This record gives sequence, C-alpha cells and structure tokens, in this order.
Amino acid sequence: MRKLLLPLAVFAALLALPTEAHAYVGPGAGIAVATTGFMLVISLFLAIFGIMFWPFRWVYKQITRKRPPKPPKIKRAVLVGLDGLDPKQVRKMLDAGQLPNLKKIADKGGFQNLGTTFPAMSPVAWSSFATGVNPAKHGIFDFLTRDRKTYAPDLSSADVRGPKREFRVGELVVPLGKPEIRLLRKSKPFWKVLGQHQVPCSILRVPITFPPEKFHGTMLSAMCVPDLQGTQGSFSYYTTEDDDGEAIGGARFRLEENDGIIVGDLIGPPNPMRKNHAPTKIPFRIVMAEDRKSAVMTLAGEKIKLDLHEYTEWIPVAFPLALGAKLRGICRFRLMAGEPFKLYVTPINIDPENPILPISHPKYFATYLAKLLGGYATLGLAEDTWALNEGVIDEQAFLEQAWNNHEERESMFFEMLKRTPKGLITCVFDGTDRIQHMFTRFMDDGHPAMKDQEKNSEWTDVIPDTYAKMDKMVGEVMKQVDINDPSNLLIVLSDHGFQTFRRGVNLNSWLLQNGYLKLKDPEATRSGDWLTGIDWENTTAYSVGLAGIFLNVAGRERDGQVKESEANALADEICAKLDGLVDDDVDAVAIRQCYAAHKLYDGPYAEDAPDIIVGYSAGWRASWDGVRGIAHDVVFDDNTKAWSGDHCIDPDLVPGVLISSRKMGKDDGSEANIADMAPTMLDLFGIPAPKYMDGSTLDKKQASA
Repeated sequence: MRKLLLPLAVFAALLALPTEAHAYVGPGAGIAVATTGFMLVISLFLAIFGIMFWPFRWVYKQITRKRPPKPPKIKRAVLVGLDGLDPKQVRKMLDAGQLPNLKKIADKGGFQNLGTTFPAMSPVAWSSFATGVNPAKHGIFDFLTRDRKTYAPDLSSADVRGPKREFRVGELVVPLGKPEIRLLRKSKPFWKVLGQHQVPCSILRVPITFPPEKFHGTMLSAMCVPDLQGTQGSFSYYTTEDDDGEAIGGARFRLEENDGIIVGDLIGPPNPMRKNHAPTKIPFRIVMAEDRKSAVMTLAGEKIKLDLHEYTEWIPVAFPLALGAKLRGICRFRLMAGEPFKLYVTPINIDPENPILPISHPKYFATYLAKLLGGYATLGLAEDTWALNEGVIDEQAFLEQAWNNHEERESMFFEMLKRTPKGLITCVFDGTDRIQHMFTRFMDDGHPAMKDQEKNSEWTDVIPDTYAKMDKMVGEVMKQVDINDPSNLLIVLSDHGFQTFRRGVNLNSWLLQNGYLKLKDPEATRSGDWLTGIDWENTTAYSVGLAGIFLNVAGRERDGQVKESEANALADEICAKLDGLVDDDVDAVAIRQCYAAHKLYDGPYAEDAPDIIVGYSAGWRASWDGVRGIAHDVVFDDNTKAWSGDHCIDPDLVPGVLISSRKMGKDDGSEANIADMAPTMLDLFGIPAPKYMDGSTLDKKQASA
C-alpha cells in the first residue's frame, strides 16, 4: 500500500502547486503532468470503454438532444475577431481602396461601428461578446481586480488554488488532493447554448476562456492562459553586460564569457516539490562563433543553433523536480547581439503536446493541433510587449514574434474551417491589438516616446500594413466561405478601437493630493508598489488596474472606512471633481467623463466593479505607476514607453468594427453593441436568446421582412 501511495502522492503534487497571486496567476499555479504509466493505462481503458459504448451513446444523444425551436436562417457562421481593429483606420483604408476584401463583405452586407463595453478592455468586451450581457452580469471589469482582504491585485478572470493538504518528507513536499481551477467569468457563452442544441462549434483563441468550459464543440483557450511560471508572460534575458538584474515583465541574468564559451542556467518555475520552492533550472553551454553572428547552445544534451537576429523554432524544455518528475514547456530563443552577448528567451509556454494545465476542450484538442500543425504559443498574451518596452528586444524582433504567432493561429483557423462545414467557427486574432499598442507612436507626430527618434521611421507603415495583411487573410477565408450563398455568414469584428496614448494620469496621486488616500508615513511622498504603505484606516478611495477607482467600503474591504449608505454619494462626489480634469502641463482636458458604477451597471456582480469608471480623453490613460497601485506627488506624466497606443479611455471614443456579409442593424436605429453578437448568433441558428441577455439580435429587420 505504501509503495502505491508514494507515486500517487507525487502525481498529486504535480497536479497542483501553491498559488501566489498578485498581478498574475501565481508562480507554478495549477501545474499538472499526465504522462505516467498509471495514467496511460487508465486512459487506454477509458478509450476502449468509450469505443465499445459509442453506438449506445450516439443513439441516446439522437433521442434526447435538443433541436432549435425555429428553423435556422443560416447553415454556417464564420466570425473573424480582429482585436482592436479601429473603424476610423478601416474607413480611411476602405476609401483608399486598400482593403478590397473587407469592402466586398461590406458591400454585400454592411459596415458599422460596434459599441464596446464600460470599460473598453479586451477581457471585458470579449466576455460580453461571449455571453450577451453587461459586465455586471459576467463579472469581468478589468485585467486586474483587488483582493478585498489584502488590497493586493489579483487576476480577474481565473482563480487557481492548490490542494489544502500536503505531505512532507524532509525537504520533499507532496500536495495531496486536486487543485481548484476556476473561470471567474460568469454567465453562459452563446456557443454553449448552441452546443446544447447540437449546433457544431469551434472556438479558437477567444479571450477569457481559461480554463475551458465543457460544451458540445472544440475550444482552444486564449487570454489569461499563464506561462510555465504561472504569470501572464515572463521573459528571460541573458547578457554579459553589467545589468541591474531586474526588469518589469521578466528577469535579467548576468553571465560571464571565457574563451568564447558562456555557461548559465535556463531558469524555470519554483520547484513545488521542494520545501524552499527554489527555482528549477536547466544548465546550458553556449559556444560563440568567431564572427559573433551565431552560436551553438547545448541544453539538456540537445544542440540548438542560435543565429543572430533570428528566432529558433519552439524548443521543448523539461525542468527537473524530484524523484524523476519534470515540468515540461516550450520556448524560443533569439540571439539579439553577439558582442556583447545578448540572448532573449520567450516566456516558457505550456507545451501543447503535453499540456500541464487544461487549455482546450476536449483536453486532447490542444495536442491534436500540435501534432497536426506543429508547436505553437499557448500563452494568453503571447506577444511580448514588455520585452519591447524594456528594450530587451527591438521592433523587428517584436514584429517577427507577432507574425509568427499570427501564422500559427491562421493555420489552426483554416484547418478547423475545413472541418466545420456547418455550425459556428470563431477565431480571435490579437496581433492587431498588440501591434497597435506598440507602433502607434510612429503614426503620431509629437508623441513623447518619439522625442529621440527620427520622424521618418521605417516603422511608420506597420499599422496600415497590418490592416492590409488582415484583409488578405479575410480574402483567403472568402475562398472557403461563399458570401453570395445566403446560408453562409461571414463577420469580421473587433472588441474596441484605438487611440494614441501620450500622457498618463495617476489616480492614486490625485486621490492622495485630494485627501481620499493617506500614507502610513506622514512624511512620505510615495507609496510602494501595489498599494503598500497605505494607511487604510484613513483612506476612503484607491486605484489599481486600468479601469478606475475603488472605494474603501466598510464590510466589503478589510479595513473599510466608508459606510455603505454613504458610498454612492462619495462616488458621485469624486466623479464630479474628476469630470473635465485638466492636464495643466499641456492645457487640455485629460478626463472626459467619470461614471459611477451604481448608475452604470445592473447585475448580480456589480459589487465587484470599480466604484468609478474613468473615461479618459483621447491621448490619456491611467499612468504606468497608477496601474501598479503607486501614489506619489506626480499626477500627470509623459508616456515614453514603446506601448504608445491604447483603448482604455472613454468607451464612446473607441468603438469596434462590425463588417458582415448579411445586412444587420437594430430596428430602433441605435448603434450595435458587442453584447448583441451572442443573441444574434442564437437567433440566426433558430434559438431564442435567454431572457437574461442584455443584447438583442441584429437580424430583426430580416426576421420581420
């Protein structure tokens, strides 16, 4: 019995590791390995069992399955999500004849703005796309939220908790039981309703689908899938230059070179099977070529060719734990410079061939795609924006990475498009969003990030070129989807638009200056990161994340000071002071309008929202320090980072795009909203939208014709 318990306990330890959740899912959260011989035997038994009983299951499903209450209006719907595609840029390029394929779709059906959510952020908007409800009914209001007990930031979309019990033998730690991995987005996505009526669905890379929910279809998760460290993306940077060893979004490591040979360790996640949780590591040895334009890395006995300014293929890595167990992932290497030596390593992604977390439904779907098409990025935010912000990679490296990721998703999309002759297929491509975030500065004369760069840059046309490439991809889709066939529907949509981001507004600094936030040290002029150093017993409001301001409400927050009966009045008071707030340094309005949550939201999860949603003017956004929960004596500052475009402003200023091969619109003439997409899809497949949905079908005109 004891011989059986030990391997099972080790396996249980690999199923879940303790979480340290701050801005990201914590290091090592929810790690799982399912490649032991025991599991292989179980899997084989279940497969044989499933094959034997498949005919009976098929008959049962045919008898008991739901059918659409009404005849479907279409046979197949293909939804192409282009995150952040901006209607102004689309119209400009349409008028110039630069988007011929999108024009064909628009001429056939229509092109209109698609209203976004409050606030205008991808996790919020795509959640409303999926569920057809406002944020107060699905519970996602930002990338981050705050832990009410500690005030520390936490990921808003997923909760990963390790087992409550563990078994220790000396330095060896064996967690007992299974972890809890929960999707925090509430409400039911429309594809789950379609699946209940046996409408085939293939959902690829739609944000806020981790962990994937079970439904009648296939799904590959996207935004908020962590890397092997358990973060939302942590790069590694190895150099022989003197360096401070710290970087936002990653880690820097100083190496020594002797006679052209560099020795170091690829650093992995903390070891969950060791009491001190020391980082796992894999030793490597690099031999530089004489011309310094290439090198050969030996990693775990494998030789990897490193060519200057080129990415390697996805390299499998396995970090040793204990008792022969390993954590497996994949990463890419890029030799950024030979003299001095500079090596960039992507975040270590979950290996889709051996996923240690549930990233697809069915579970084997991720592996199926990898076996069929090759390795691919699984990280939710796979384009490494922070590596470019920190100067670890350059614009060329970032673009190559973004297009590599895009090509991987294109391959998946077109493969599943062939395999989905009827029903729904949806794929979201987020390169459009990431590229606009990082390259808007090259299209904005006078942007603070461009003060030391030449005006005529080689990167000026990157964004228009990106739109043109998306149009070309849509043209390839049209070869498989005949838009002249009324049984087919092709839609291109985005969750929001884009604006330049020139100036930051630190809400915590404003709250500090106006007496709503207090520091523990009365002589201090600055708090620490993530709201450390705050005097909570004398603080009534604070900010974390991108959306707005939380009130320190008694009975809700740990040290709440604002009576619940007075909270709405305080929110209105702060809104009134912030409305029209002027940035005196440039003599312009920085905050267009503030929205008190008690007037804005209606739903069971409204209490989870920031109490004030701040609608910034075009050109402004929450400052980098403010997002990280820092308060100091500066309210307004220049944004000098590569991340130079944004959409976290007043939602009225950044609508998305809706281009459809079928005429769509609302009977009352009001603007279509992203929450209308779910009921529209249900209606088109003959299924009435659930009454809880806030959106309404955009096909009403044709329904009543």
